[in-house]
Amino acid sequence: MQVVACIKHVPDATADRRFTPERTVDRSVDGLLSELDEYAVEQALRLKDRAPAPDDVVVAVVSMGPARAVEAIRKALQMGADRGVHVIDDALAGSDALATSLVLAAAARWAAGGEVPDLVVCGMASTDAGMGVVPAMLAERLGLPQVTLASLVEVRDGEIRARRDGDHAREVIGATLPAVLSVTDQSGEARYPSFKAIVAAKKKPVDVVSLADLDVDATLVGAAASWSVVDDVAPRPPRSAGVVVRDVDGAGVDALVGFLTSNRFI
Repeated sequence: MQVVACIKHVPDATADRRFTPERTVDRSVDGLLSELDEYAVEQALRLKDRAPAPDDVVVAVVSMGPARAVEAIRKALQMGADRGVHVIDDALAGSDALATSLVLAAAARWAAGGEVPDLVVCGMASTDAGMGVVPAMLAERLGLPQVTLASLVEVRDGEIRARRDGDHAREVIGATLPAVLSVTDQSGEARYPSFKAIVAAKKKPVDVVSLADLDVDATLVGAAASWSVVDDVAPRPPRSAGVVVRDVDGAGVDALVGFLTSNRFI
């Protein structure tokens, strides 16, 4: 069974996030494996752990991005993934979700030896862009059913079943394999790599491929081919001083209600 987890290297939320002059995310700052993608890797590994023959399940992680994106792949390998595929090409800079899904679909096939993988697992969104549309686009490009926003996953007898927890209802949905799956941050805490796993990850293969290797036309990706663009960016304004509502002569409640009402908090 071939399982592919799509992951992304994103700027560290605690770092000084900024944009380039071309209004794309500056990826030269400190980065890491997107937290939401850790859940995708975890679910892929749990499926392998629960399989009747775990050695017959190969979990590959796929990521596109600059050279530093390999850091995210290494983290996934330390968690337990078997191999990594790093798509790196100068033409990818500025790619939007449509272009990203095109490349990831081709990379998923490449990771599975030219065939459609049995299962493609994604996080619910990336923590930098936060669009959450790539899993659906992947399913369309690969011609597969999609099971999205899953909080509980089970694979059995060639079928995938997933529980989706909404604000007002709980659904159980399913599909026959192969399929595309996206999981939420409620699907299960991602495992922490042990020292032994960190050492073992250094020997696991990471294939570096280009758009030419994937047979993807470079004119279909990058900023020039993107259907969505960032028109303008501005630095976050400094945090203003807070307002202290004091209880003077028993008027604190009225003062607090007045403050909340005037700011439309209630």
